[in-house]
Amino acid sequence: MNDLSGSTVVVIGGSSGIGLETARQARAAGAKIVVTGRDKVRLDAAREELEASATTLDLSDAPGLERFFGELPAPVDHVLVAGGGPTYATIAQMDFEQVRSVLDEHLLGSLRIARECATRVAPNGSLTFITGTHARRPGVGLSVAAIAAAALPAITANAALEIAPVRVNAIAAGFVDTPLSARLLGDALEERRRQLRATLPIRRVVGPSDVAGLALHLMANTALTGATYDVDGGQQLIP
Repeated sequence: MNDLSGSTVVVIGGSSGIGLETARQARAAGAKIVVTGRDKVRLDAAREELEASATTLDLSDAPGLERFFGELPAPVDHVLVAGGGPTYATIAQMDFEQVRSVLDEHLLGSLRIARECATRVAPNGSLTFITGTHARRPGVGLSVAAIAAAALPAITANAALEIAPVRVNAIAAGFVDTPLSARLLGDALEERRRQLRATLPIRRVVGPSDVAGLALHLMANTALTGATYDVDGGQQLIP
């Protein structure tokens, strides 16, 4: 169903986690892959595994982003934005320079990418953003992550109208068992996994392949645009 034969898929943040798994699945579906990342070691490993083109890129670098899109073989067919994880801090403990950088990357960065995709993605191609479910309910330390998660659906819906016929969608992921989750949780990771296995309706932890599978469907299904799709294993249903 998700045949991407002959297409070019660009994965921004494709050197690990959800981005890397999406790139793997897209390549298995017949696509040529272009990946970006910040960590050169991981990026080189992804390039070799995927036989992909690879570029070091920071989403907060506006000139670098413009240069990257300008050098792509035009037009490309699909762009997935998986770069940058959430930032957690209480309001009292916030480093506001760091917050400014995070919001610039997640919000202005998404708008910059949408603008580039308007002319660099083929008609009926797609742009897909990855965000989180942090805006679903309040929590201590979630303010910045929630702002980003609440804003992306609005950016997605407006971009779907403005850069049509390029299709624009977003995926809101709950907890996903990735290397980023392991770094954030440290020694608490296994306990978090145990809690989710016991409480999620699906009785297992969501993995990168779950999110990647939906990302490929959004690329292949030309009827889908302007919407945000949750992949959380039913986490938001738990009181």
